[in-house]
Amino acid sequence: MSTSVTVFGIPNCDTIKKARAWLDAHDVDYQFHDYRKQGAELELLQSMAAELGFEAMLNRRGTTWRALPDSAKAELDEPAALRLMQENPALIKRPILAYADSLHIGFSDQQYQEIFA
Repeated sequence: MSTSVTVFGIPNCDTIKKARAWLDAHDVDYQFHDYRKQGAELELLQSMAAELGFEAMLNRRGTTWRALPDSAKAELDEPAALRLMQENPALIKRPILAYADSLHIGFSDQQYQEIFA
């Protein structure tokens, strides 16, 4: 079982900053995968969606989603959603944390305490 920690996201996201600060404060060694610099490869998104589900990964609350044309949002299936996330990484909920062979979406102090207990 893998014990490496990877945080996936965008560095200027407030939730990413909170998650990284928590990990730093608790001396958790992690790698940061910046979607903007390192990309959001389709294969990566597909493997995440297989565990989490594409609906759970899709950030429908941000300005990027609201800026999409209605035609792109209508009848969104998994392949179309993953393509949109690949083209617009801000559409991926943040952070996604990979640890101990499982994935976790979002950040809260309690959630991370439970993950790293």
